[in-house]
Amino acid sequence: MRTVTINRKRESHQENNLNLLNYSPMITSTELKERIKVKATGLGFVLAGVTTPDPPPHYATFEHWLAQGRHGTMDYLATARSRARRRDPREIMPECKSILVLATPYSPPLPHPTSAQETHVNNAELFAELGVQEGGQVASYAWGADYHDILPARMQELVQFIEEQAECPVRNRWYTDTGPLLERDLAQRAGIGWIGKNTCLIHPKHGSYFLLSEILLDLELEPDPPFVTDHCGTCTRCIEACPTDCILPDRTIDAKRCISYLTIELKDEIPMELRDKIGNWIFGCDICQMVCPWNRFAEEGDPAFGDQNPARDLTEELSISAQEFNRRFKGTPVKRAKRRGYLRNVVVALGNGGDMHTLPVLQTARNDEEPLVREHAQWAIEKITSRGAERAERRVQMKRADA
Repeated sequence: MRTVTINRKRESHQENNLNLLNYSPMITSTELKERIKVKATGLGFVLAGVTTPDPPPHYATFEHWLAQGRHGTMDYLATARSRARRRDPREIMPECKSILVLATPYSPPLPHPTSAQETHVNNAELFAELGVQEGGQVASYAWGADYHDILPARMQELVQFIEEQAECPVRNRWYTDTGPLLERDLAQRAGIGWIGKNTCLIHPKHGSYFLLSEILLDLELEPDPPFVTDHCGTCTRCIEACPTDCILPDRTIDAKRCISYLTIELKDEIPMELRDKIGNWIFGCDICQMVCPWNRFAEEGDPAFGDQNPARDLTEELSISAQEFNRRFKGTPVKRAKRRGYLRNVVVALGNGGDMHTLPVLQTARNDEEPLVREHAQWAIEKITSRGAERAERRVQMKRADA
């Protein structure tokens, strides 16, 4: 879904040169920008910055990423129209003069590791120690309501405020993770943070648990200075902690190996060699952010997104009907996976759990109406029974050794 709005109020006045001096001679560009930021903070945007609509600095990296096929099945990213718009935001809105970039926090999934714990951030014991649930895990941004349903209203209110302050209609388009923009590039240039080795945008005082939004404006605002320093340094914790080795040296990821891609964007079978690396993630993944030292500064998220980690009893999830799935996950990001993708992820998580007691529900899932679920359920059954046979053999060998 692409979120776009164009303000055409008082269309007859739009032929004027939309320079700030034509809006309101009583307010300067700097003053207006500061008022906008104060209003944005009041609406729940923890960070706000302004940049120009000039081509993003790392567009060549994006093209190289596409050429290598790192985008997987997300073909919409590689269309000529999409690439042209990402290369030049003015292809989206020719009259754009400024881009307002906004960040909204969501709750971290766990307390950040202490300095003592950070010495073994790659160990599974760390996540158990910090309280990672044993059932299915959902990325923390998806615990509650879908941000696509929440942030647009806030951006509309912010645009209305801008027009009131400028005393004139302002053409605009806004997006929240739905438009053809290299939003992290724009956010870095707007001074919001730097692009970390895990490809997340990181702010030195807020970490990386936030969502980005952009408003393209036909209004000249003073650009903020870009965030030019890289505070990742020699740290490689995110790279080392990633179970699928999807983080690449050039601060991009191989989406085809990323757990978030595998559990959300991928609509087909999960590659065999990656299934056991997914662990118990059933929608998205937070691992590379969980181990990032800068997230020790992450604060509580916006309450509208939800801040309680929803417990997922995976054996119960397998009995969910299509109607129940749509009802339960209506208005949440999880609905994007659809029932077939969600249950595919659930049976993989059960297979990785290795609990022999889950075999009956997996046997039932092997008869599911969806072929995708049936195939992955069979894999899970074989994985659990194979692991059970190995354990039994080890017990026999230990008894023989003790005899």
